[in-house]
Amino acid sequence: MDEVMTIEDIRTRFDSEWVLIEDPETDDELQILGGKVLHHSKDRDEVYRKGVALRPHRSAVVYTGEIPDDTAVVL
Repeated sequence: MDEVMTIEDIRTRFDSEWVLIEDPETDDELQILGGKVLHHSKDRDEVYRKGVALRPHRSAVVYTGEIPDDTAVVL
C-alpha cells in the first residue's frame, strides 16, 4: 500500500485490527491523523514482528477497534 490514508479511512478499512503506520501525521497533541499503512492484522504480535522486520524510520501502531471497559491499557 503506497497511499497515504486518513485515520478515519484506516479505522473504516481495517476495523478491529492492529495497524502499522509509516511516517504518521500527527496534530499538536500527537494524535494520529493519518499515514501510510505498512501492515495490518488482527494479531498484534504479527504487526509488531512486521515492524521489526521493516524497520521504518518513523512509525506508529494503532488498534482500530473498541477497547472493552474492563481492560487495562499500559503505555
